[in-house]
Amino acid sequence: MEKNRNFFLTIGLSILILTLWQVFYLGPKTEAQKEQARIEAQNTQNAQTPAASGDASANIPQGTAPQAGIPGQAAEAPAAQPLTREVALTQSKRISIDTPRVSGSINTVGARLDDLFLKDYRETVDPTSPEIELLAPSGVKKGYFAELGFSGNDAIGTVPGPATEWNIEGNDKLTPSTPVTLTYANEKGIQFKRVISVDENYMFAVEDTITNPTDAAVSLSSYGRVTRFEKPEHASGTYVLHEGLIGVVGDQGLQEISYSKIEDEKNKPLAKATGGWVGITDKYWAATLIPPQNESYEARFSYFTDGTPRYQADFLSAPVTIAAGQNTVIKNHVFAGAKEVAKIKEYEEKLGIKQFELLIDWGWFYFITKPMFYLIDWIYKFSGNFGVAILLVTVLLKGLFFPLANKSYKSMARMKMMQPAMLEIREKYADDKVKQQQEMMQLYKREKINPLAGCWPVLVQIPVFFALYKVLYVTIEMRHAPFFGWIHDLAAPDPTSLFNLFGLLPWDVPSILMVGVWPLIMGITMFLQMRMNPTPPDPTQAAIFTWMPIIFTFMLAAFPAGLVIYWAWNNTLSILQQGMIMKRQGAKIELFDNLKGMFKKKEPAAPAKDDKPTKK
Repeated sequence: MEKNRNFFLTIGLSILILTLWQVFYLGPKTEAQKEQARIEAQNTQNAQTPAASGDASANIPQGTAPQAGIPGQAAEAPAAQPLTREVALTQSKRISIDTPRVSGSINTVGARLDDLFLKDYRETVDPTSPEIELLAPSGVKKGYFAELGFSGNDAIGTVPGPATEWNIEGNDKLTPSTPVTLTYANEKGIQFKRVISVDENYMFAVEDTITNPTDAAVSLSSYGRVTRFEKPEHASGTYVLHEGLIGVVGDQGLQEISYSKIEDEKNKPLAKATGGWVGITDKYWAATLIPPQNESYEARFSYFTDGTPRYQADFLSAPVTIAAGQNTVIKNHVFAGAKEVAKIKEYEEKLGIKQFELLIDWGWFYFITKPMFYLIDWIYKFSGNFGVAILLVTVLLKGLFFPLANKSYKSMARMKMMQPAMLEIREKYADDKVKQQQEMMQLYKREKINPLAGCWPVLVQIPVFFALYKVLYVTIEMRHAPFFGWIHDLAAPDPTSLFNLFGLLPWDVPSILMVGVWPLIMGITMFLQMRMNPTPPDPTQAAIFTWMPIIFTFMLAAFPAGLVIYWAWNNTLSILQQGMIMKRQGAKIELFDNLKGMFKKKEPAAPAKDDKPTKK
């Protein structure tokens, strides 16, 4: 039993890691789907209630001070029946958006950014599938929008809010080279001029100039909110990734609150801060508000049940006073698009956005995950294929950890050569376990053997496994990234299955039986790696030895194909490395004998000498 200790310790660690992965990262999806059904049922019930007239969210608090409260507390009136997107877009005048990477429109009512598609990303790997719909008008069931406005008081009069009809001045098409200008003047003569511009990617700049032509000073605060009526239909529902309300609020650091948590808390106000951003994030996309980084503001995450149930991330800036006959300029930014690593980092540096890179969920082990991504991405620039990049990264990591693996395999080879001596000790001190262990330790020390050496290659592989899984699961660069042949998306499981002969049989295979080609290759390489060691003499151990690759094949079949390819390739390199080291050490390589032994007919055991034939 002792000579297989390393083997079973390795197996136990691996099973523990994968089991926890299945439970915590792959398991909660059913609960997320149940929660989605609950929200849909709630929305259906609300839709049956008589609709309020107009947009009740126009009732932004207009107290005696502009800091009376963060807007968005009033109800979004539910429609008697949700509109189609096409009909909702005809309800008001719009400014079209057309850039190399996004298309859509801005609603002149409220100057809302509520119609946005991402040109470079589609719902499936099929190039003819629909473009990703990021934002949608409030009249549709899945309303999702970003809005900037003002909170004032009686002295300043009516200020632009959700129901304000802005006037278009000049150009009515927003492109990277043609910003648009909106204007509004209230009953007291206060003039608002809004210039909206967009870059060639996903950043919108909103510059408001407020002019006070009166003979008295006035004050107001700017606000911003990202509002969403429903959770995403395909939310990951896993603990490895945050989806929901998010932000970095000054020195309070990263704030993450899930949809289910905000439903319980209803309202999560955050302390006054300077610098940062707030918004709502999906797995690959996000909509965030970025207030001026050198001015203070208050932020809040909320879930409202009055009117249409909705999730909201918002901020309210500190009051600004505009002297008589003067004007002031307030500039905010809105990010709405794909969470591309390079672009997010560029925005952080270019606009000075505090910790904007945390919009990408690198996780607690970011110090492993981020370098892993950057290494893969750097190699991808030369190879042109993320799958090839993963294979090359595996080779580099093998080289990096070669001294450790070399030492481990040498120790394992020495232990195999010492098997006769170890057997002799066990037989000699069979009745004295303490003495047996002492002699074993002396043997290990004398022969420079580390009995736990075989565990190190696996222990080193675990953080690499985690980092690669996180990179494949979180980064949009890996989404729909092809390999070769049938692998069109490294971030998705192998789409083939042994149980319908890889597509030859017209059978819709259950998910539990989706064991594709690459999981099978991984299982074979794992089987060969385990056969590098002697077959355990104990029947129970031998059975575990045989069934373990099969168990791992089924377990890993649900993981991203890129991860399974990595594991198979890593196993192959380990087999070659272990074989070379064992040969140099003069230790016998058991692989070929073990494979031959599987096909040999086992002869019945000879009867013991003292056995006597039974008389009939």
